[in-house]
Amino acid sequence: MAIAIDFGTSNTVIARWNPVTQQPETLKIPELSIQQGLNPPLIPSLLYVEDASIAQVLIGQQVRDRGVDIKGDSRFFRSFKRGIGADIQGFLPELDGCNITFEQVGEWFLQRIIKQLSSVEGGLDSLVLTVPVDSFEAYRHWLGKVCEPLSIEQVRMLDEPTAAALGYGLTGEDLLLVVDFGGGTLDLSLVRLDKSVQQESKKPLGFLLKFGNKSLAENSKQKVKTARVLAKVGQNLGGTDIDNWLTDYFAKTQDLAISPLTTRLAEKLKIQLSTQNQASEVYFNDETFESYELELNRDTFENILQKHSFFVMLDDLISQLLQQARRQGIEIADINAVLLVGGTSQIPAVQKWIKNYFDADKIRSQQAFEAIAHGALQLASGVEVKDFLYHSYGIRYWNRRQNCHNWHPIIKEGQPYPMNKPVELYLGASLENQPSIELIIGELGTQSGGTEVYFDGDRLITRRVETSTTVVKALNDSDGARNIAQLTPPGFPGSDRVKVFLEVDEQRFLRITVEDLLSGETLLENQIVAQLS
Repeated sequence: MAIAIDFGTSNTVIARWNPVTQQPETLKIPELSIQQGLNPPLIPSLLYVEDASIAQVLIGQQVRDRGVDIKGDSRFFRSFKRGIGADIQGFLPELDGCNITFEQVGEWFLQRIIKQLSSVEGGLDSLVLTVPVDSFEAYRHWLGKVCEPLSIEQVRMLDEPTAAALGYGLTGEDLLLVVDFGGGTLDLSLVRLDKSVQQESKKPLGFLLKFGNKSLAENSKQKVKTARVLAKVGQNLGGTDIDNWLTDYFAKTQDLAISPLTTRLAEKLKIQLSTQNQASEVYFNDETFESYELELNRDTFENILQKHSFFVMLDDLISQLLQQARRQGIEIADINAVLLVGGTSQIPAVQKWIKNYFDADKIRSQQAFEAIAHGALQLASGVEVKDFLYHSYGIRYWNRRQNCHNWHPIIKEGQPYPMNKPVELYLGASLENQPSIELIIGELGTQSGGTEVYFDGDRLITRRVETSTTVVKALNDSDGARNIAQLTPPGFPGSDRVKVFLEVDEQRFLRITVEDLLSGETLLENQIVAQLS
């Protein structure tokens, strides 16, 4: 049975492919899914550690049913997806003699869900996981490590906005803009869904994290739809930030302590305002036995968003996306439909902002919570995703003028893969009798007037940054990995010594080949450096 998991910052959606109806369906997992009869069933992305030494945890609705999400307990975790792969982890407690990381919390959460799914009728032989469009290689690498020990034939990965475009079920050659606005990230993706064509497929479709002895599409004649990603941008901005802004507002105006309880009440007010103009919740302080009524209307809510440059950040992001589109001759009027995904996209102020750019009849919102998981399942039913690299990649060099290391781009963002032609570099020795040559390759992520992520106590916060900075993630800066050529005889300055070929294959692996120009020997051949994003 094929399963898709849309692991979100606030909520997680599980879907499976029904072989009878040939349609995706959302699963309700006993004890884990919200029990209030909501449709679709969601699993809150919450975790409580009962005993870290034996990985005994509560997740999802179990956490709320026990009431441990409102007590300020250091064993409770929410919004932990945002911290996975982050350079700064902030203060995380030591529990039961174990050092806790966001990666560990996320692993416990997914492992518990997958364990529950393994008992579902039909078994679990194919798994599709979705990832934010702005995720660095570290997040994808973490996801791969979580999947390594699973006894599942196939594990695949797909960008969340691309999955959403497939999940809305629009066919033909429509040009779609996906606005994926969840609890932790805002991703915009311009996707073209080409018409289905009858073709022979001899290889698995999609980006494989893990591949067993069989493929759902292998050696079968099938109709293959192509999802072609034309432009995409992303930012660490989501519903969690809005919850924090509302909590801070009530702390300032009503002198309330910031706590998990007040944050939860703020979230409830925000959700109420998606369907009504006025919202209220009662707050009870069990220490002072005082009660307060928290009230909020849409006008005040929008003023709070304005104060935190919310709409300015949205304008910046869509400008970046449209700039990418114009390079390919695509104007805003060419976009046929706008697909809203994620809980934050349901906020009326967000929908009003989108209508500043697009006619109302182009905007779709009915599949906001299920589109990603349902679309991801289409990888199991014959959809090929033609994508490009979101980040640029470069090599580190010594800038003598500035007396520091800098990065020179060699693979630009937007590069389709697999690459038709490898990048060629010629490198020489810089010292007399140099025994080897090193090459450090990095993933370059430019943040221009975007957001900065930092910790305020135990809260993961984002704020607007006015200056441009470039964040670099070195891919191979470790002993052994950075050394690409042992020189025999040793090298000397003044001439090229090795020729380097770099290319990206169909599974996003960056591969390197190195030839010694002096001896004619191939020192490295098609060796994997890293998986790219």
